[in-house]
Amino acid sequence: MSDDEDEAFRRLLRGLRVPHAGELPVFDPATAPDAPLPLFRQWLREAADAGEPGPHTMMLATADADCRPSQRTVMLHDADERGWHFGTHRTSRKGRELAERPYASLAFHWMRMGRQVRIAGRVTEAGPEASAADLRGRSPAALAAALAGAGRQSEVLGSYDELLRAFEEAYERAEREPDAPAPTWTLYVLAADEVEFYQEEARRRHVRLRYRRAPGERGGDWHRELLWP
Repeated sequence: MSDDEDEAFRRLLRGLRVPHAGELPVFDPATAPDAPLPLFRQWLREAADAGEPGPHTMMLATADADCRPSQRTVMLHDADERGWHFGTHRTSRKGRELAERPYASLAFHWMRMGRQVRIAGRVTEAGPEASAADLRGRSPAALAAALAGAGRQSEVLGSYDELLRAFEEAYERAEREPDAPAPTWTLYVLAADEVEFYQEEARRRHVRLRYRRAPGERGGDWHRELLWP
């Protein structure tokens, strides 16, 4: 590309602004609860009420055996005392990487609220029954996608026509069998040992509150600390 094209692209980036829904909310960390889950649920609910598109979407970062990271956007299926839940095929790239290195991080970004949440910890499989129940709770289109991707997600695709045929077959099966199993579908649970809440501020005096547990301290008390933005 030419120097003019490079400079035009840089000007574009410098001119972009993050959209907010009116004034940013004020976050006083002194009022935060002792554990991160109630605050996370509150922030997600407020993001949904503010009209944030897909507030339950999150970035999932994993790493392979050589510590090479990868990330993708997935949906949050639940968040409870056990951890943050998401589903995928265990034969997919992320599934294989979690089998090799069972640690991951999640990131939520709610632009209208000027908020981010980052979560990190160990990931475990919820088990066959929970995975099957998670699949049954999905929409017909999501079930069809899970059926089509069973054993093939992240693999090389021969042609787009092959994808279309596979999905047509999966849609037909999902309609016939709303409880059709996808044997590789797996519900995962991330048990956090670190959760960070980030609230933007108009003058860039952003608030960062981190909850963390000492390494190996499963189920122990959370320690709270503020971080420089």
